[in-house]
Amino acid sequence: MQYSLILPIFNEQENIETLYSRIDKVMKQIDRSYEIIFINDGSTDKSQVILTALAKKNKAVKVINFSRNFGHQIAVTAGLNHSSGEVVAILDADLQDPPEVLPSFFKKLSEGYDVVYAIRRHRKESIPKRIMYYLFYRLLRLVANISIPLDSGDFCVMSRRVVLLLKNLPERNRFIRGLRSWVGFRQTGLTYERQSRMAGKSKYTLAKMFKLAFDGIFSFSYIPLQLLTWGGFIFLALAFFGIILTLYAKLFTDIFIPRGFPTTIIVILFIGGMNMFSLGIIGEYIGRIYDEIKQRQLYIVESKLNF
Repeated sequence: MQYSLILPIFNEQENIETLYSRIDKVMKQIDRSYEIIFINDGSTDKSQVILTALAKKNKAVKVINFSRNFGHQIAVTAGLNHSSGEVVAILDADLQDPPEVLPSFFKKLSEGYDVVYAIRRHRKESIPKRIMYYLFYRLLRLVANISIPLDSGDFCVMSRRVVLLLKNLPERNRFIRGLRSWVGFRQTGLTYERQSRMAGKSKYTLAKMFKLAFDGIFSFSYIPLQLLTWGGFIFLALAFFGIILTLYAKLFTDIFIPRGFPTTIIVILFIGGMNMFSLGIIGEYIGRIYDEIKQRQLYIVESKLNF
């Protein structure tokens, strides 16, 4: 198999047939062996029915049905695990990643690169979402212990050896674009015009966006923990300095220091808030350690078609 195309699906009944026809047209023009792997991530609409019909019509269409919704990053992981192509592409199913740009990505990969990732030139989402994405990628670049490209999502093409390495990475809270950068090798980006969603609504709720952002930050950075350490030193230094000033005022000056003034309450609330915030950051790391220790399988497959 030359090409494998991985497409996670969650309630995309309006887009699947158009997505398939556009991909099929592009791949037939390339005229090499290919497979289209749809991962049905627990859809509750007619997505599974449509995918089953496509699989019956074309043996190159392969379908993995999950027993429930396990999430976008896990669906991509399942696609990677079941792919057999020498070149593997990951696309979203909402047609914001146009299949027509794939030939240029394949061509760039043939120049000796192992990963060609897509860089979004213009987003079509709402202004608040664009601001959140912009800030997230730059915060991640600032704190991550590896270099993760700005404004690049999961849309990419990869060589077989990179896919094999990604398949062998064991972590449960997966951030594919970070893992892709972590494996290294020759990587480059190609800019493309990100389209608007063709139909339906985005499945990335605010909670899922924050979950993905936390996975990216806490999986590839120790800086939040290091900031807690420095914050602790600063507060200890301030407390020590305050003790010295108070003793000096009591022993060597006539300055009257009233008891129980409101500043005390403010300081207590501030320190208490910092403690809770610090425990929250530590909890994020501990929660991920707990997930790793449990060693549950990443997903459960209900059925497969054309494998």
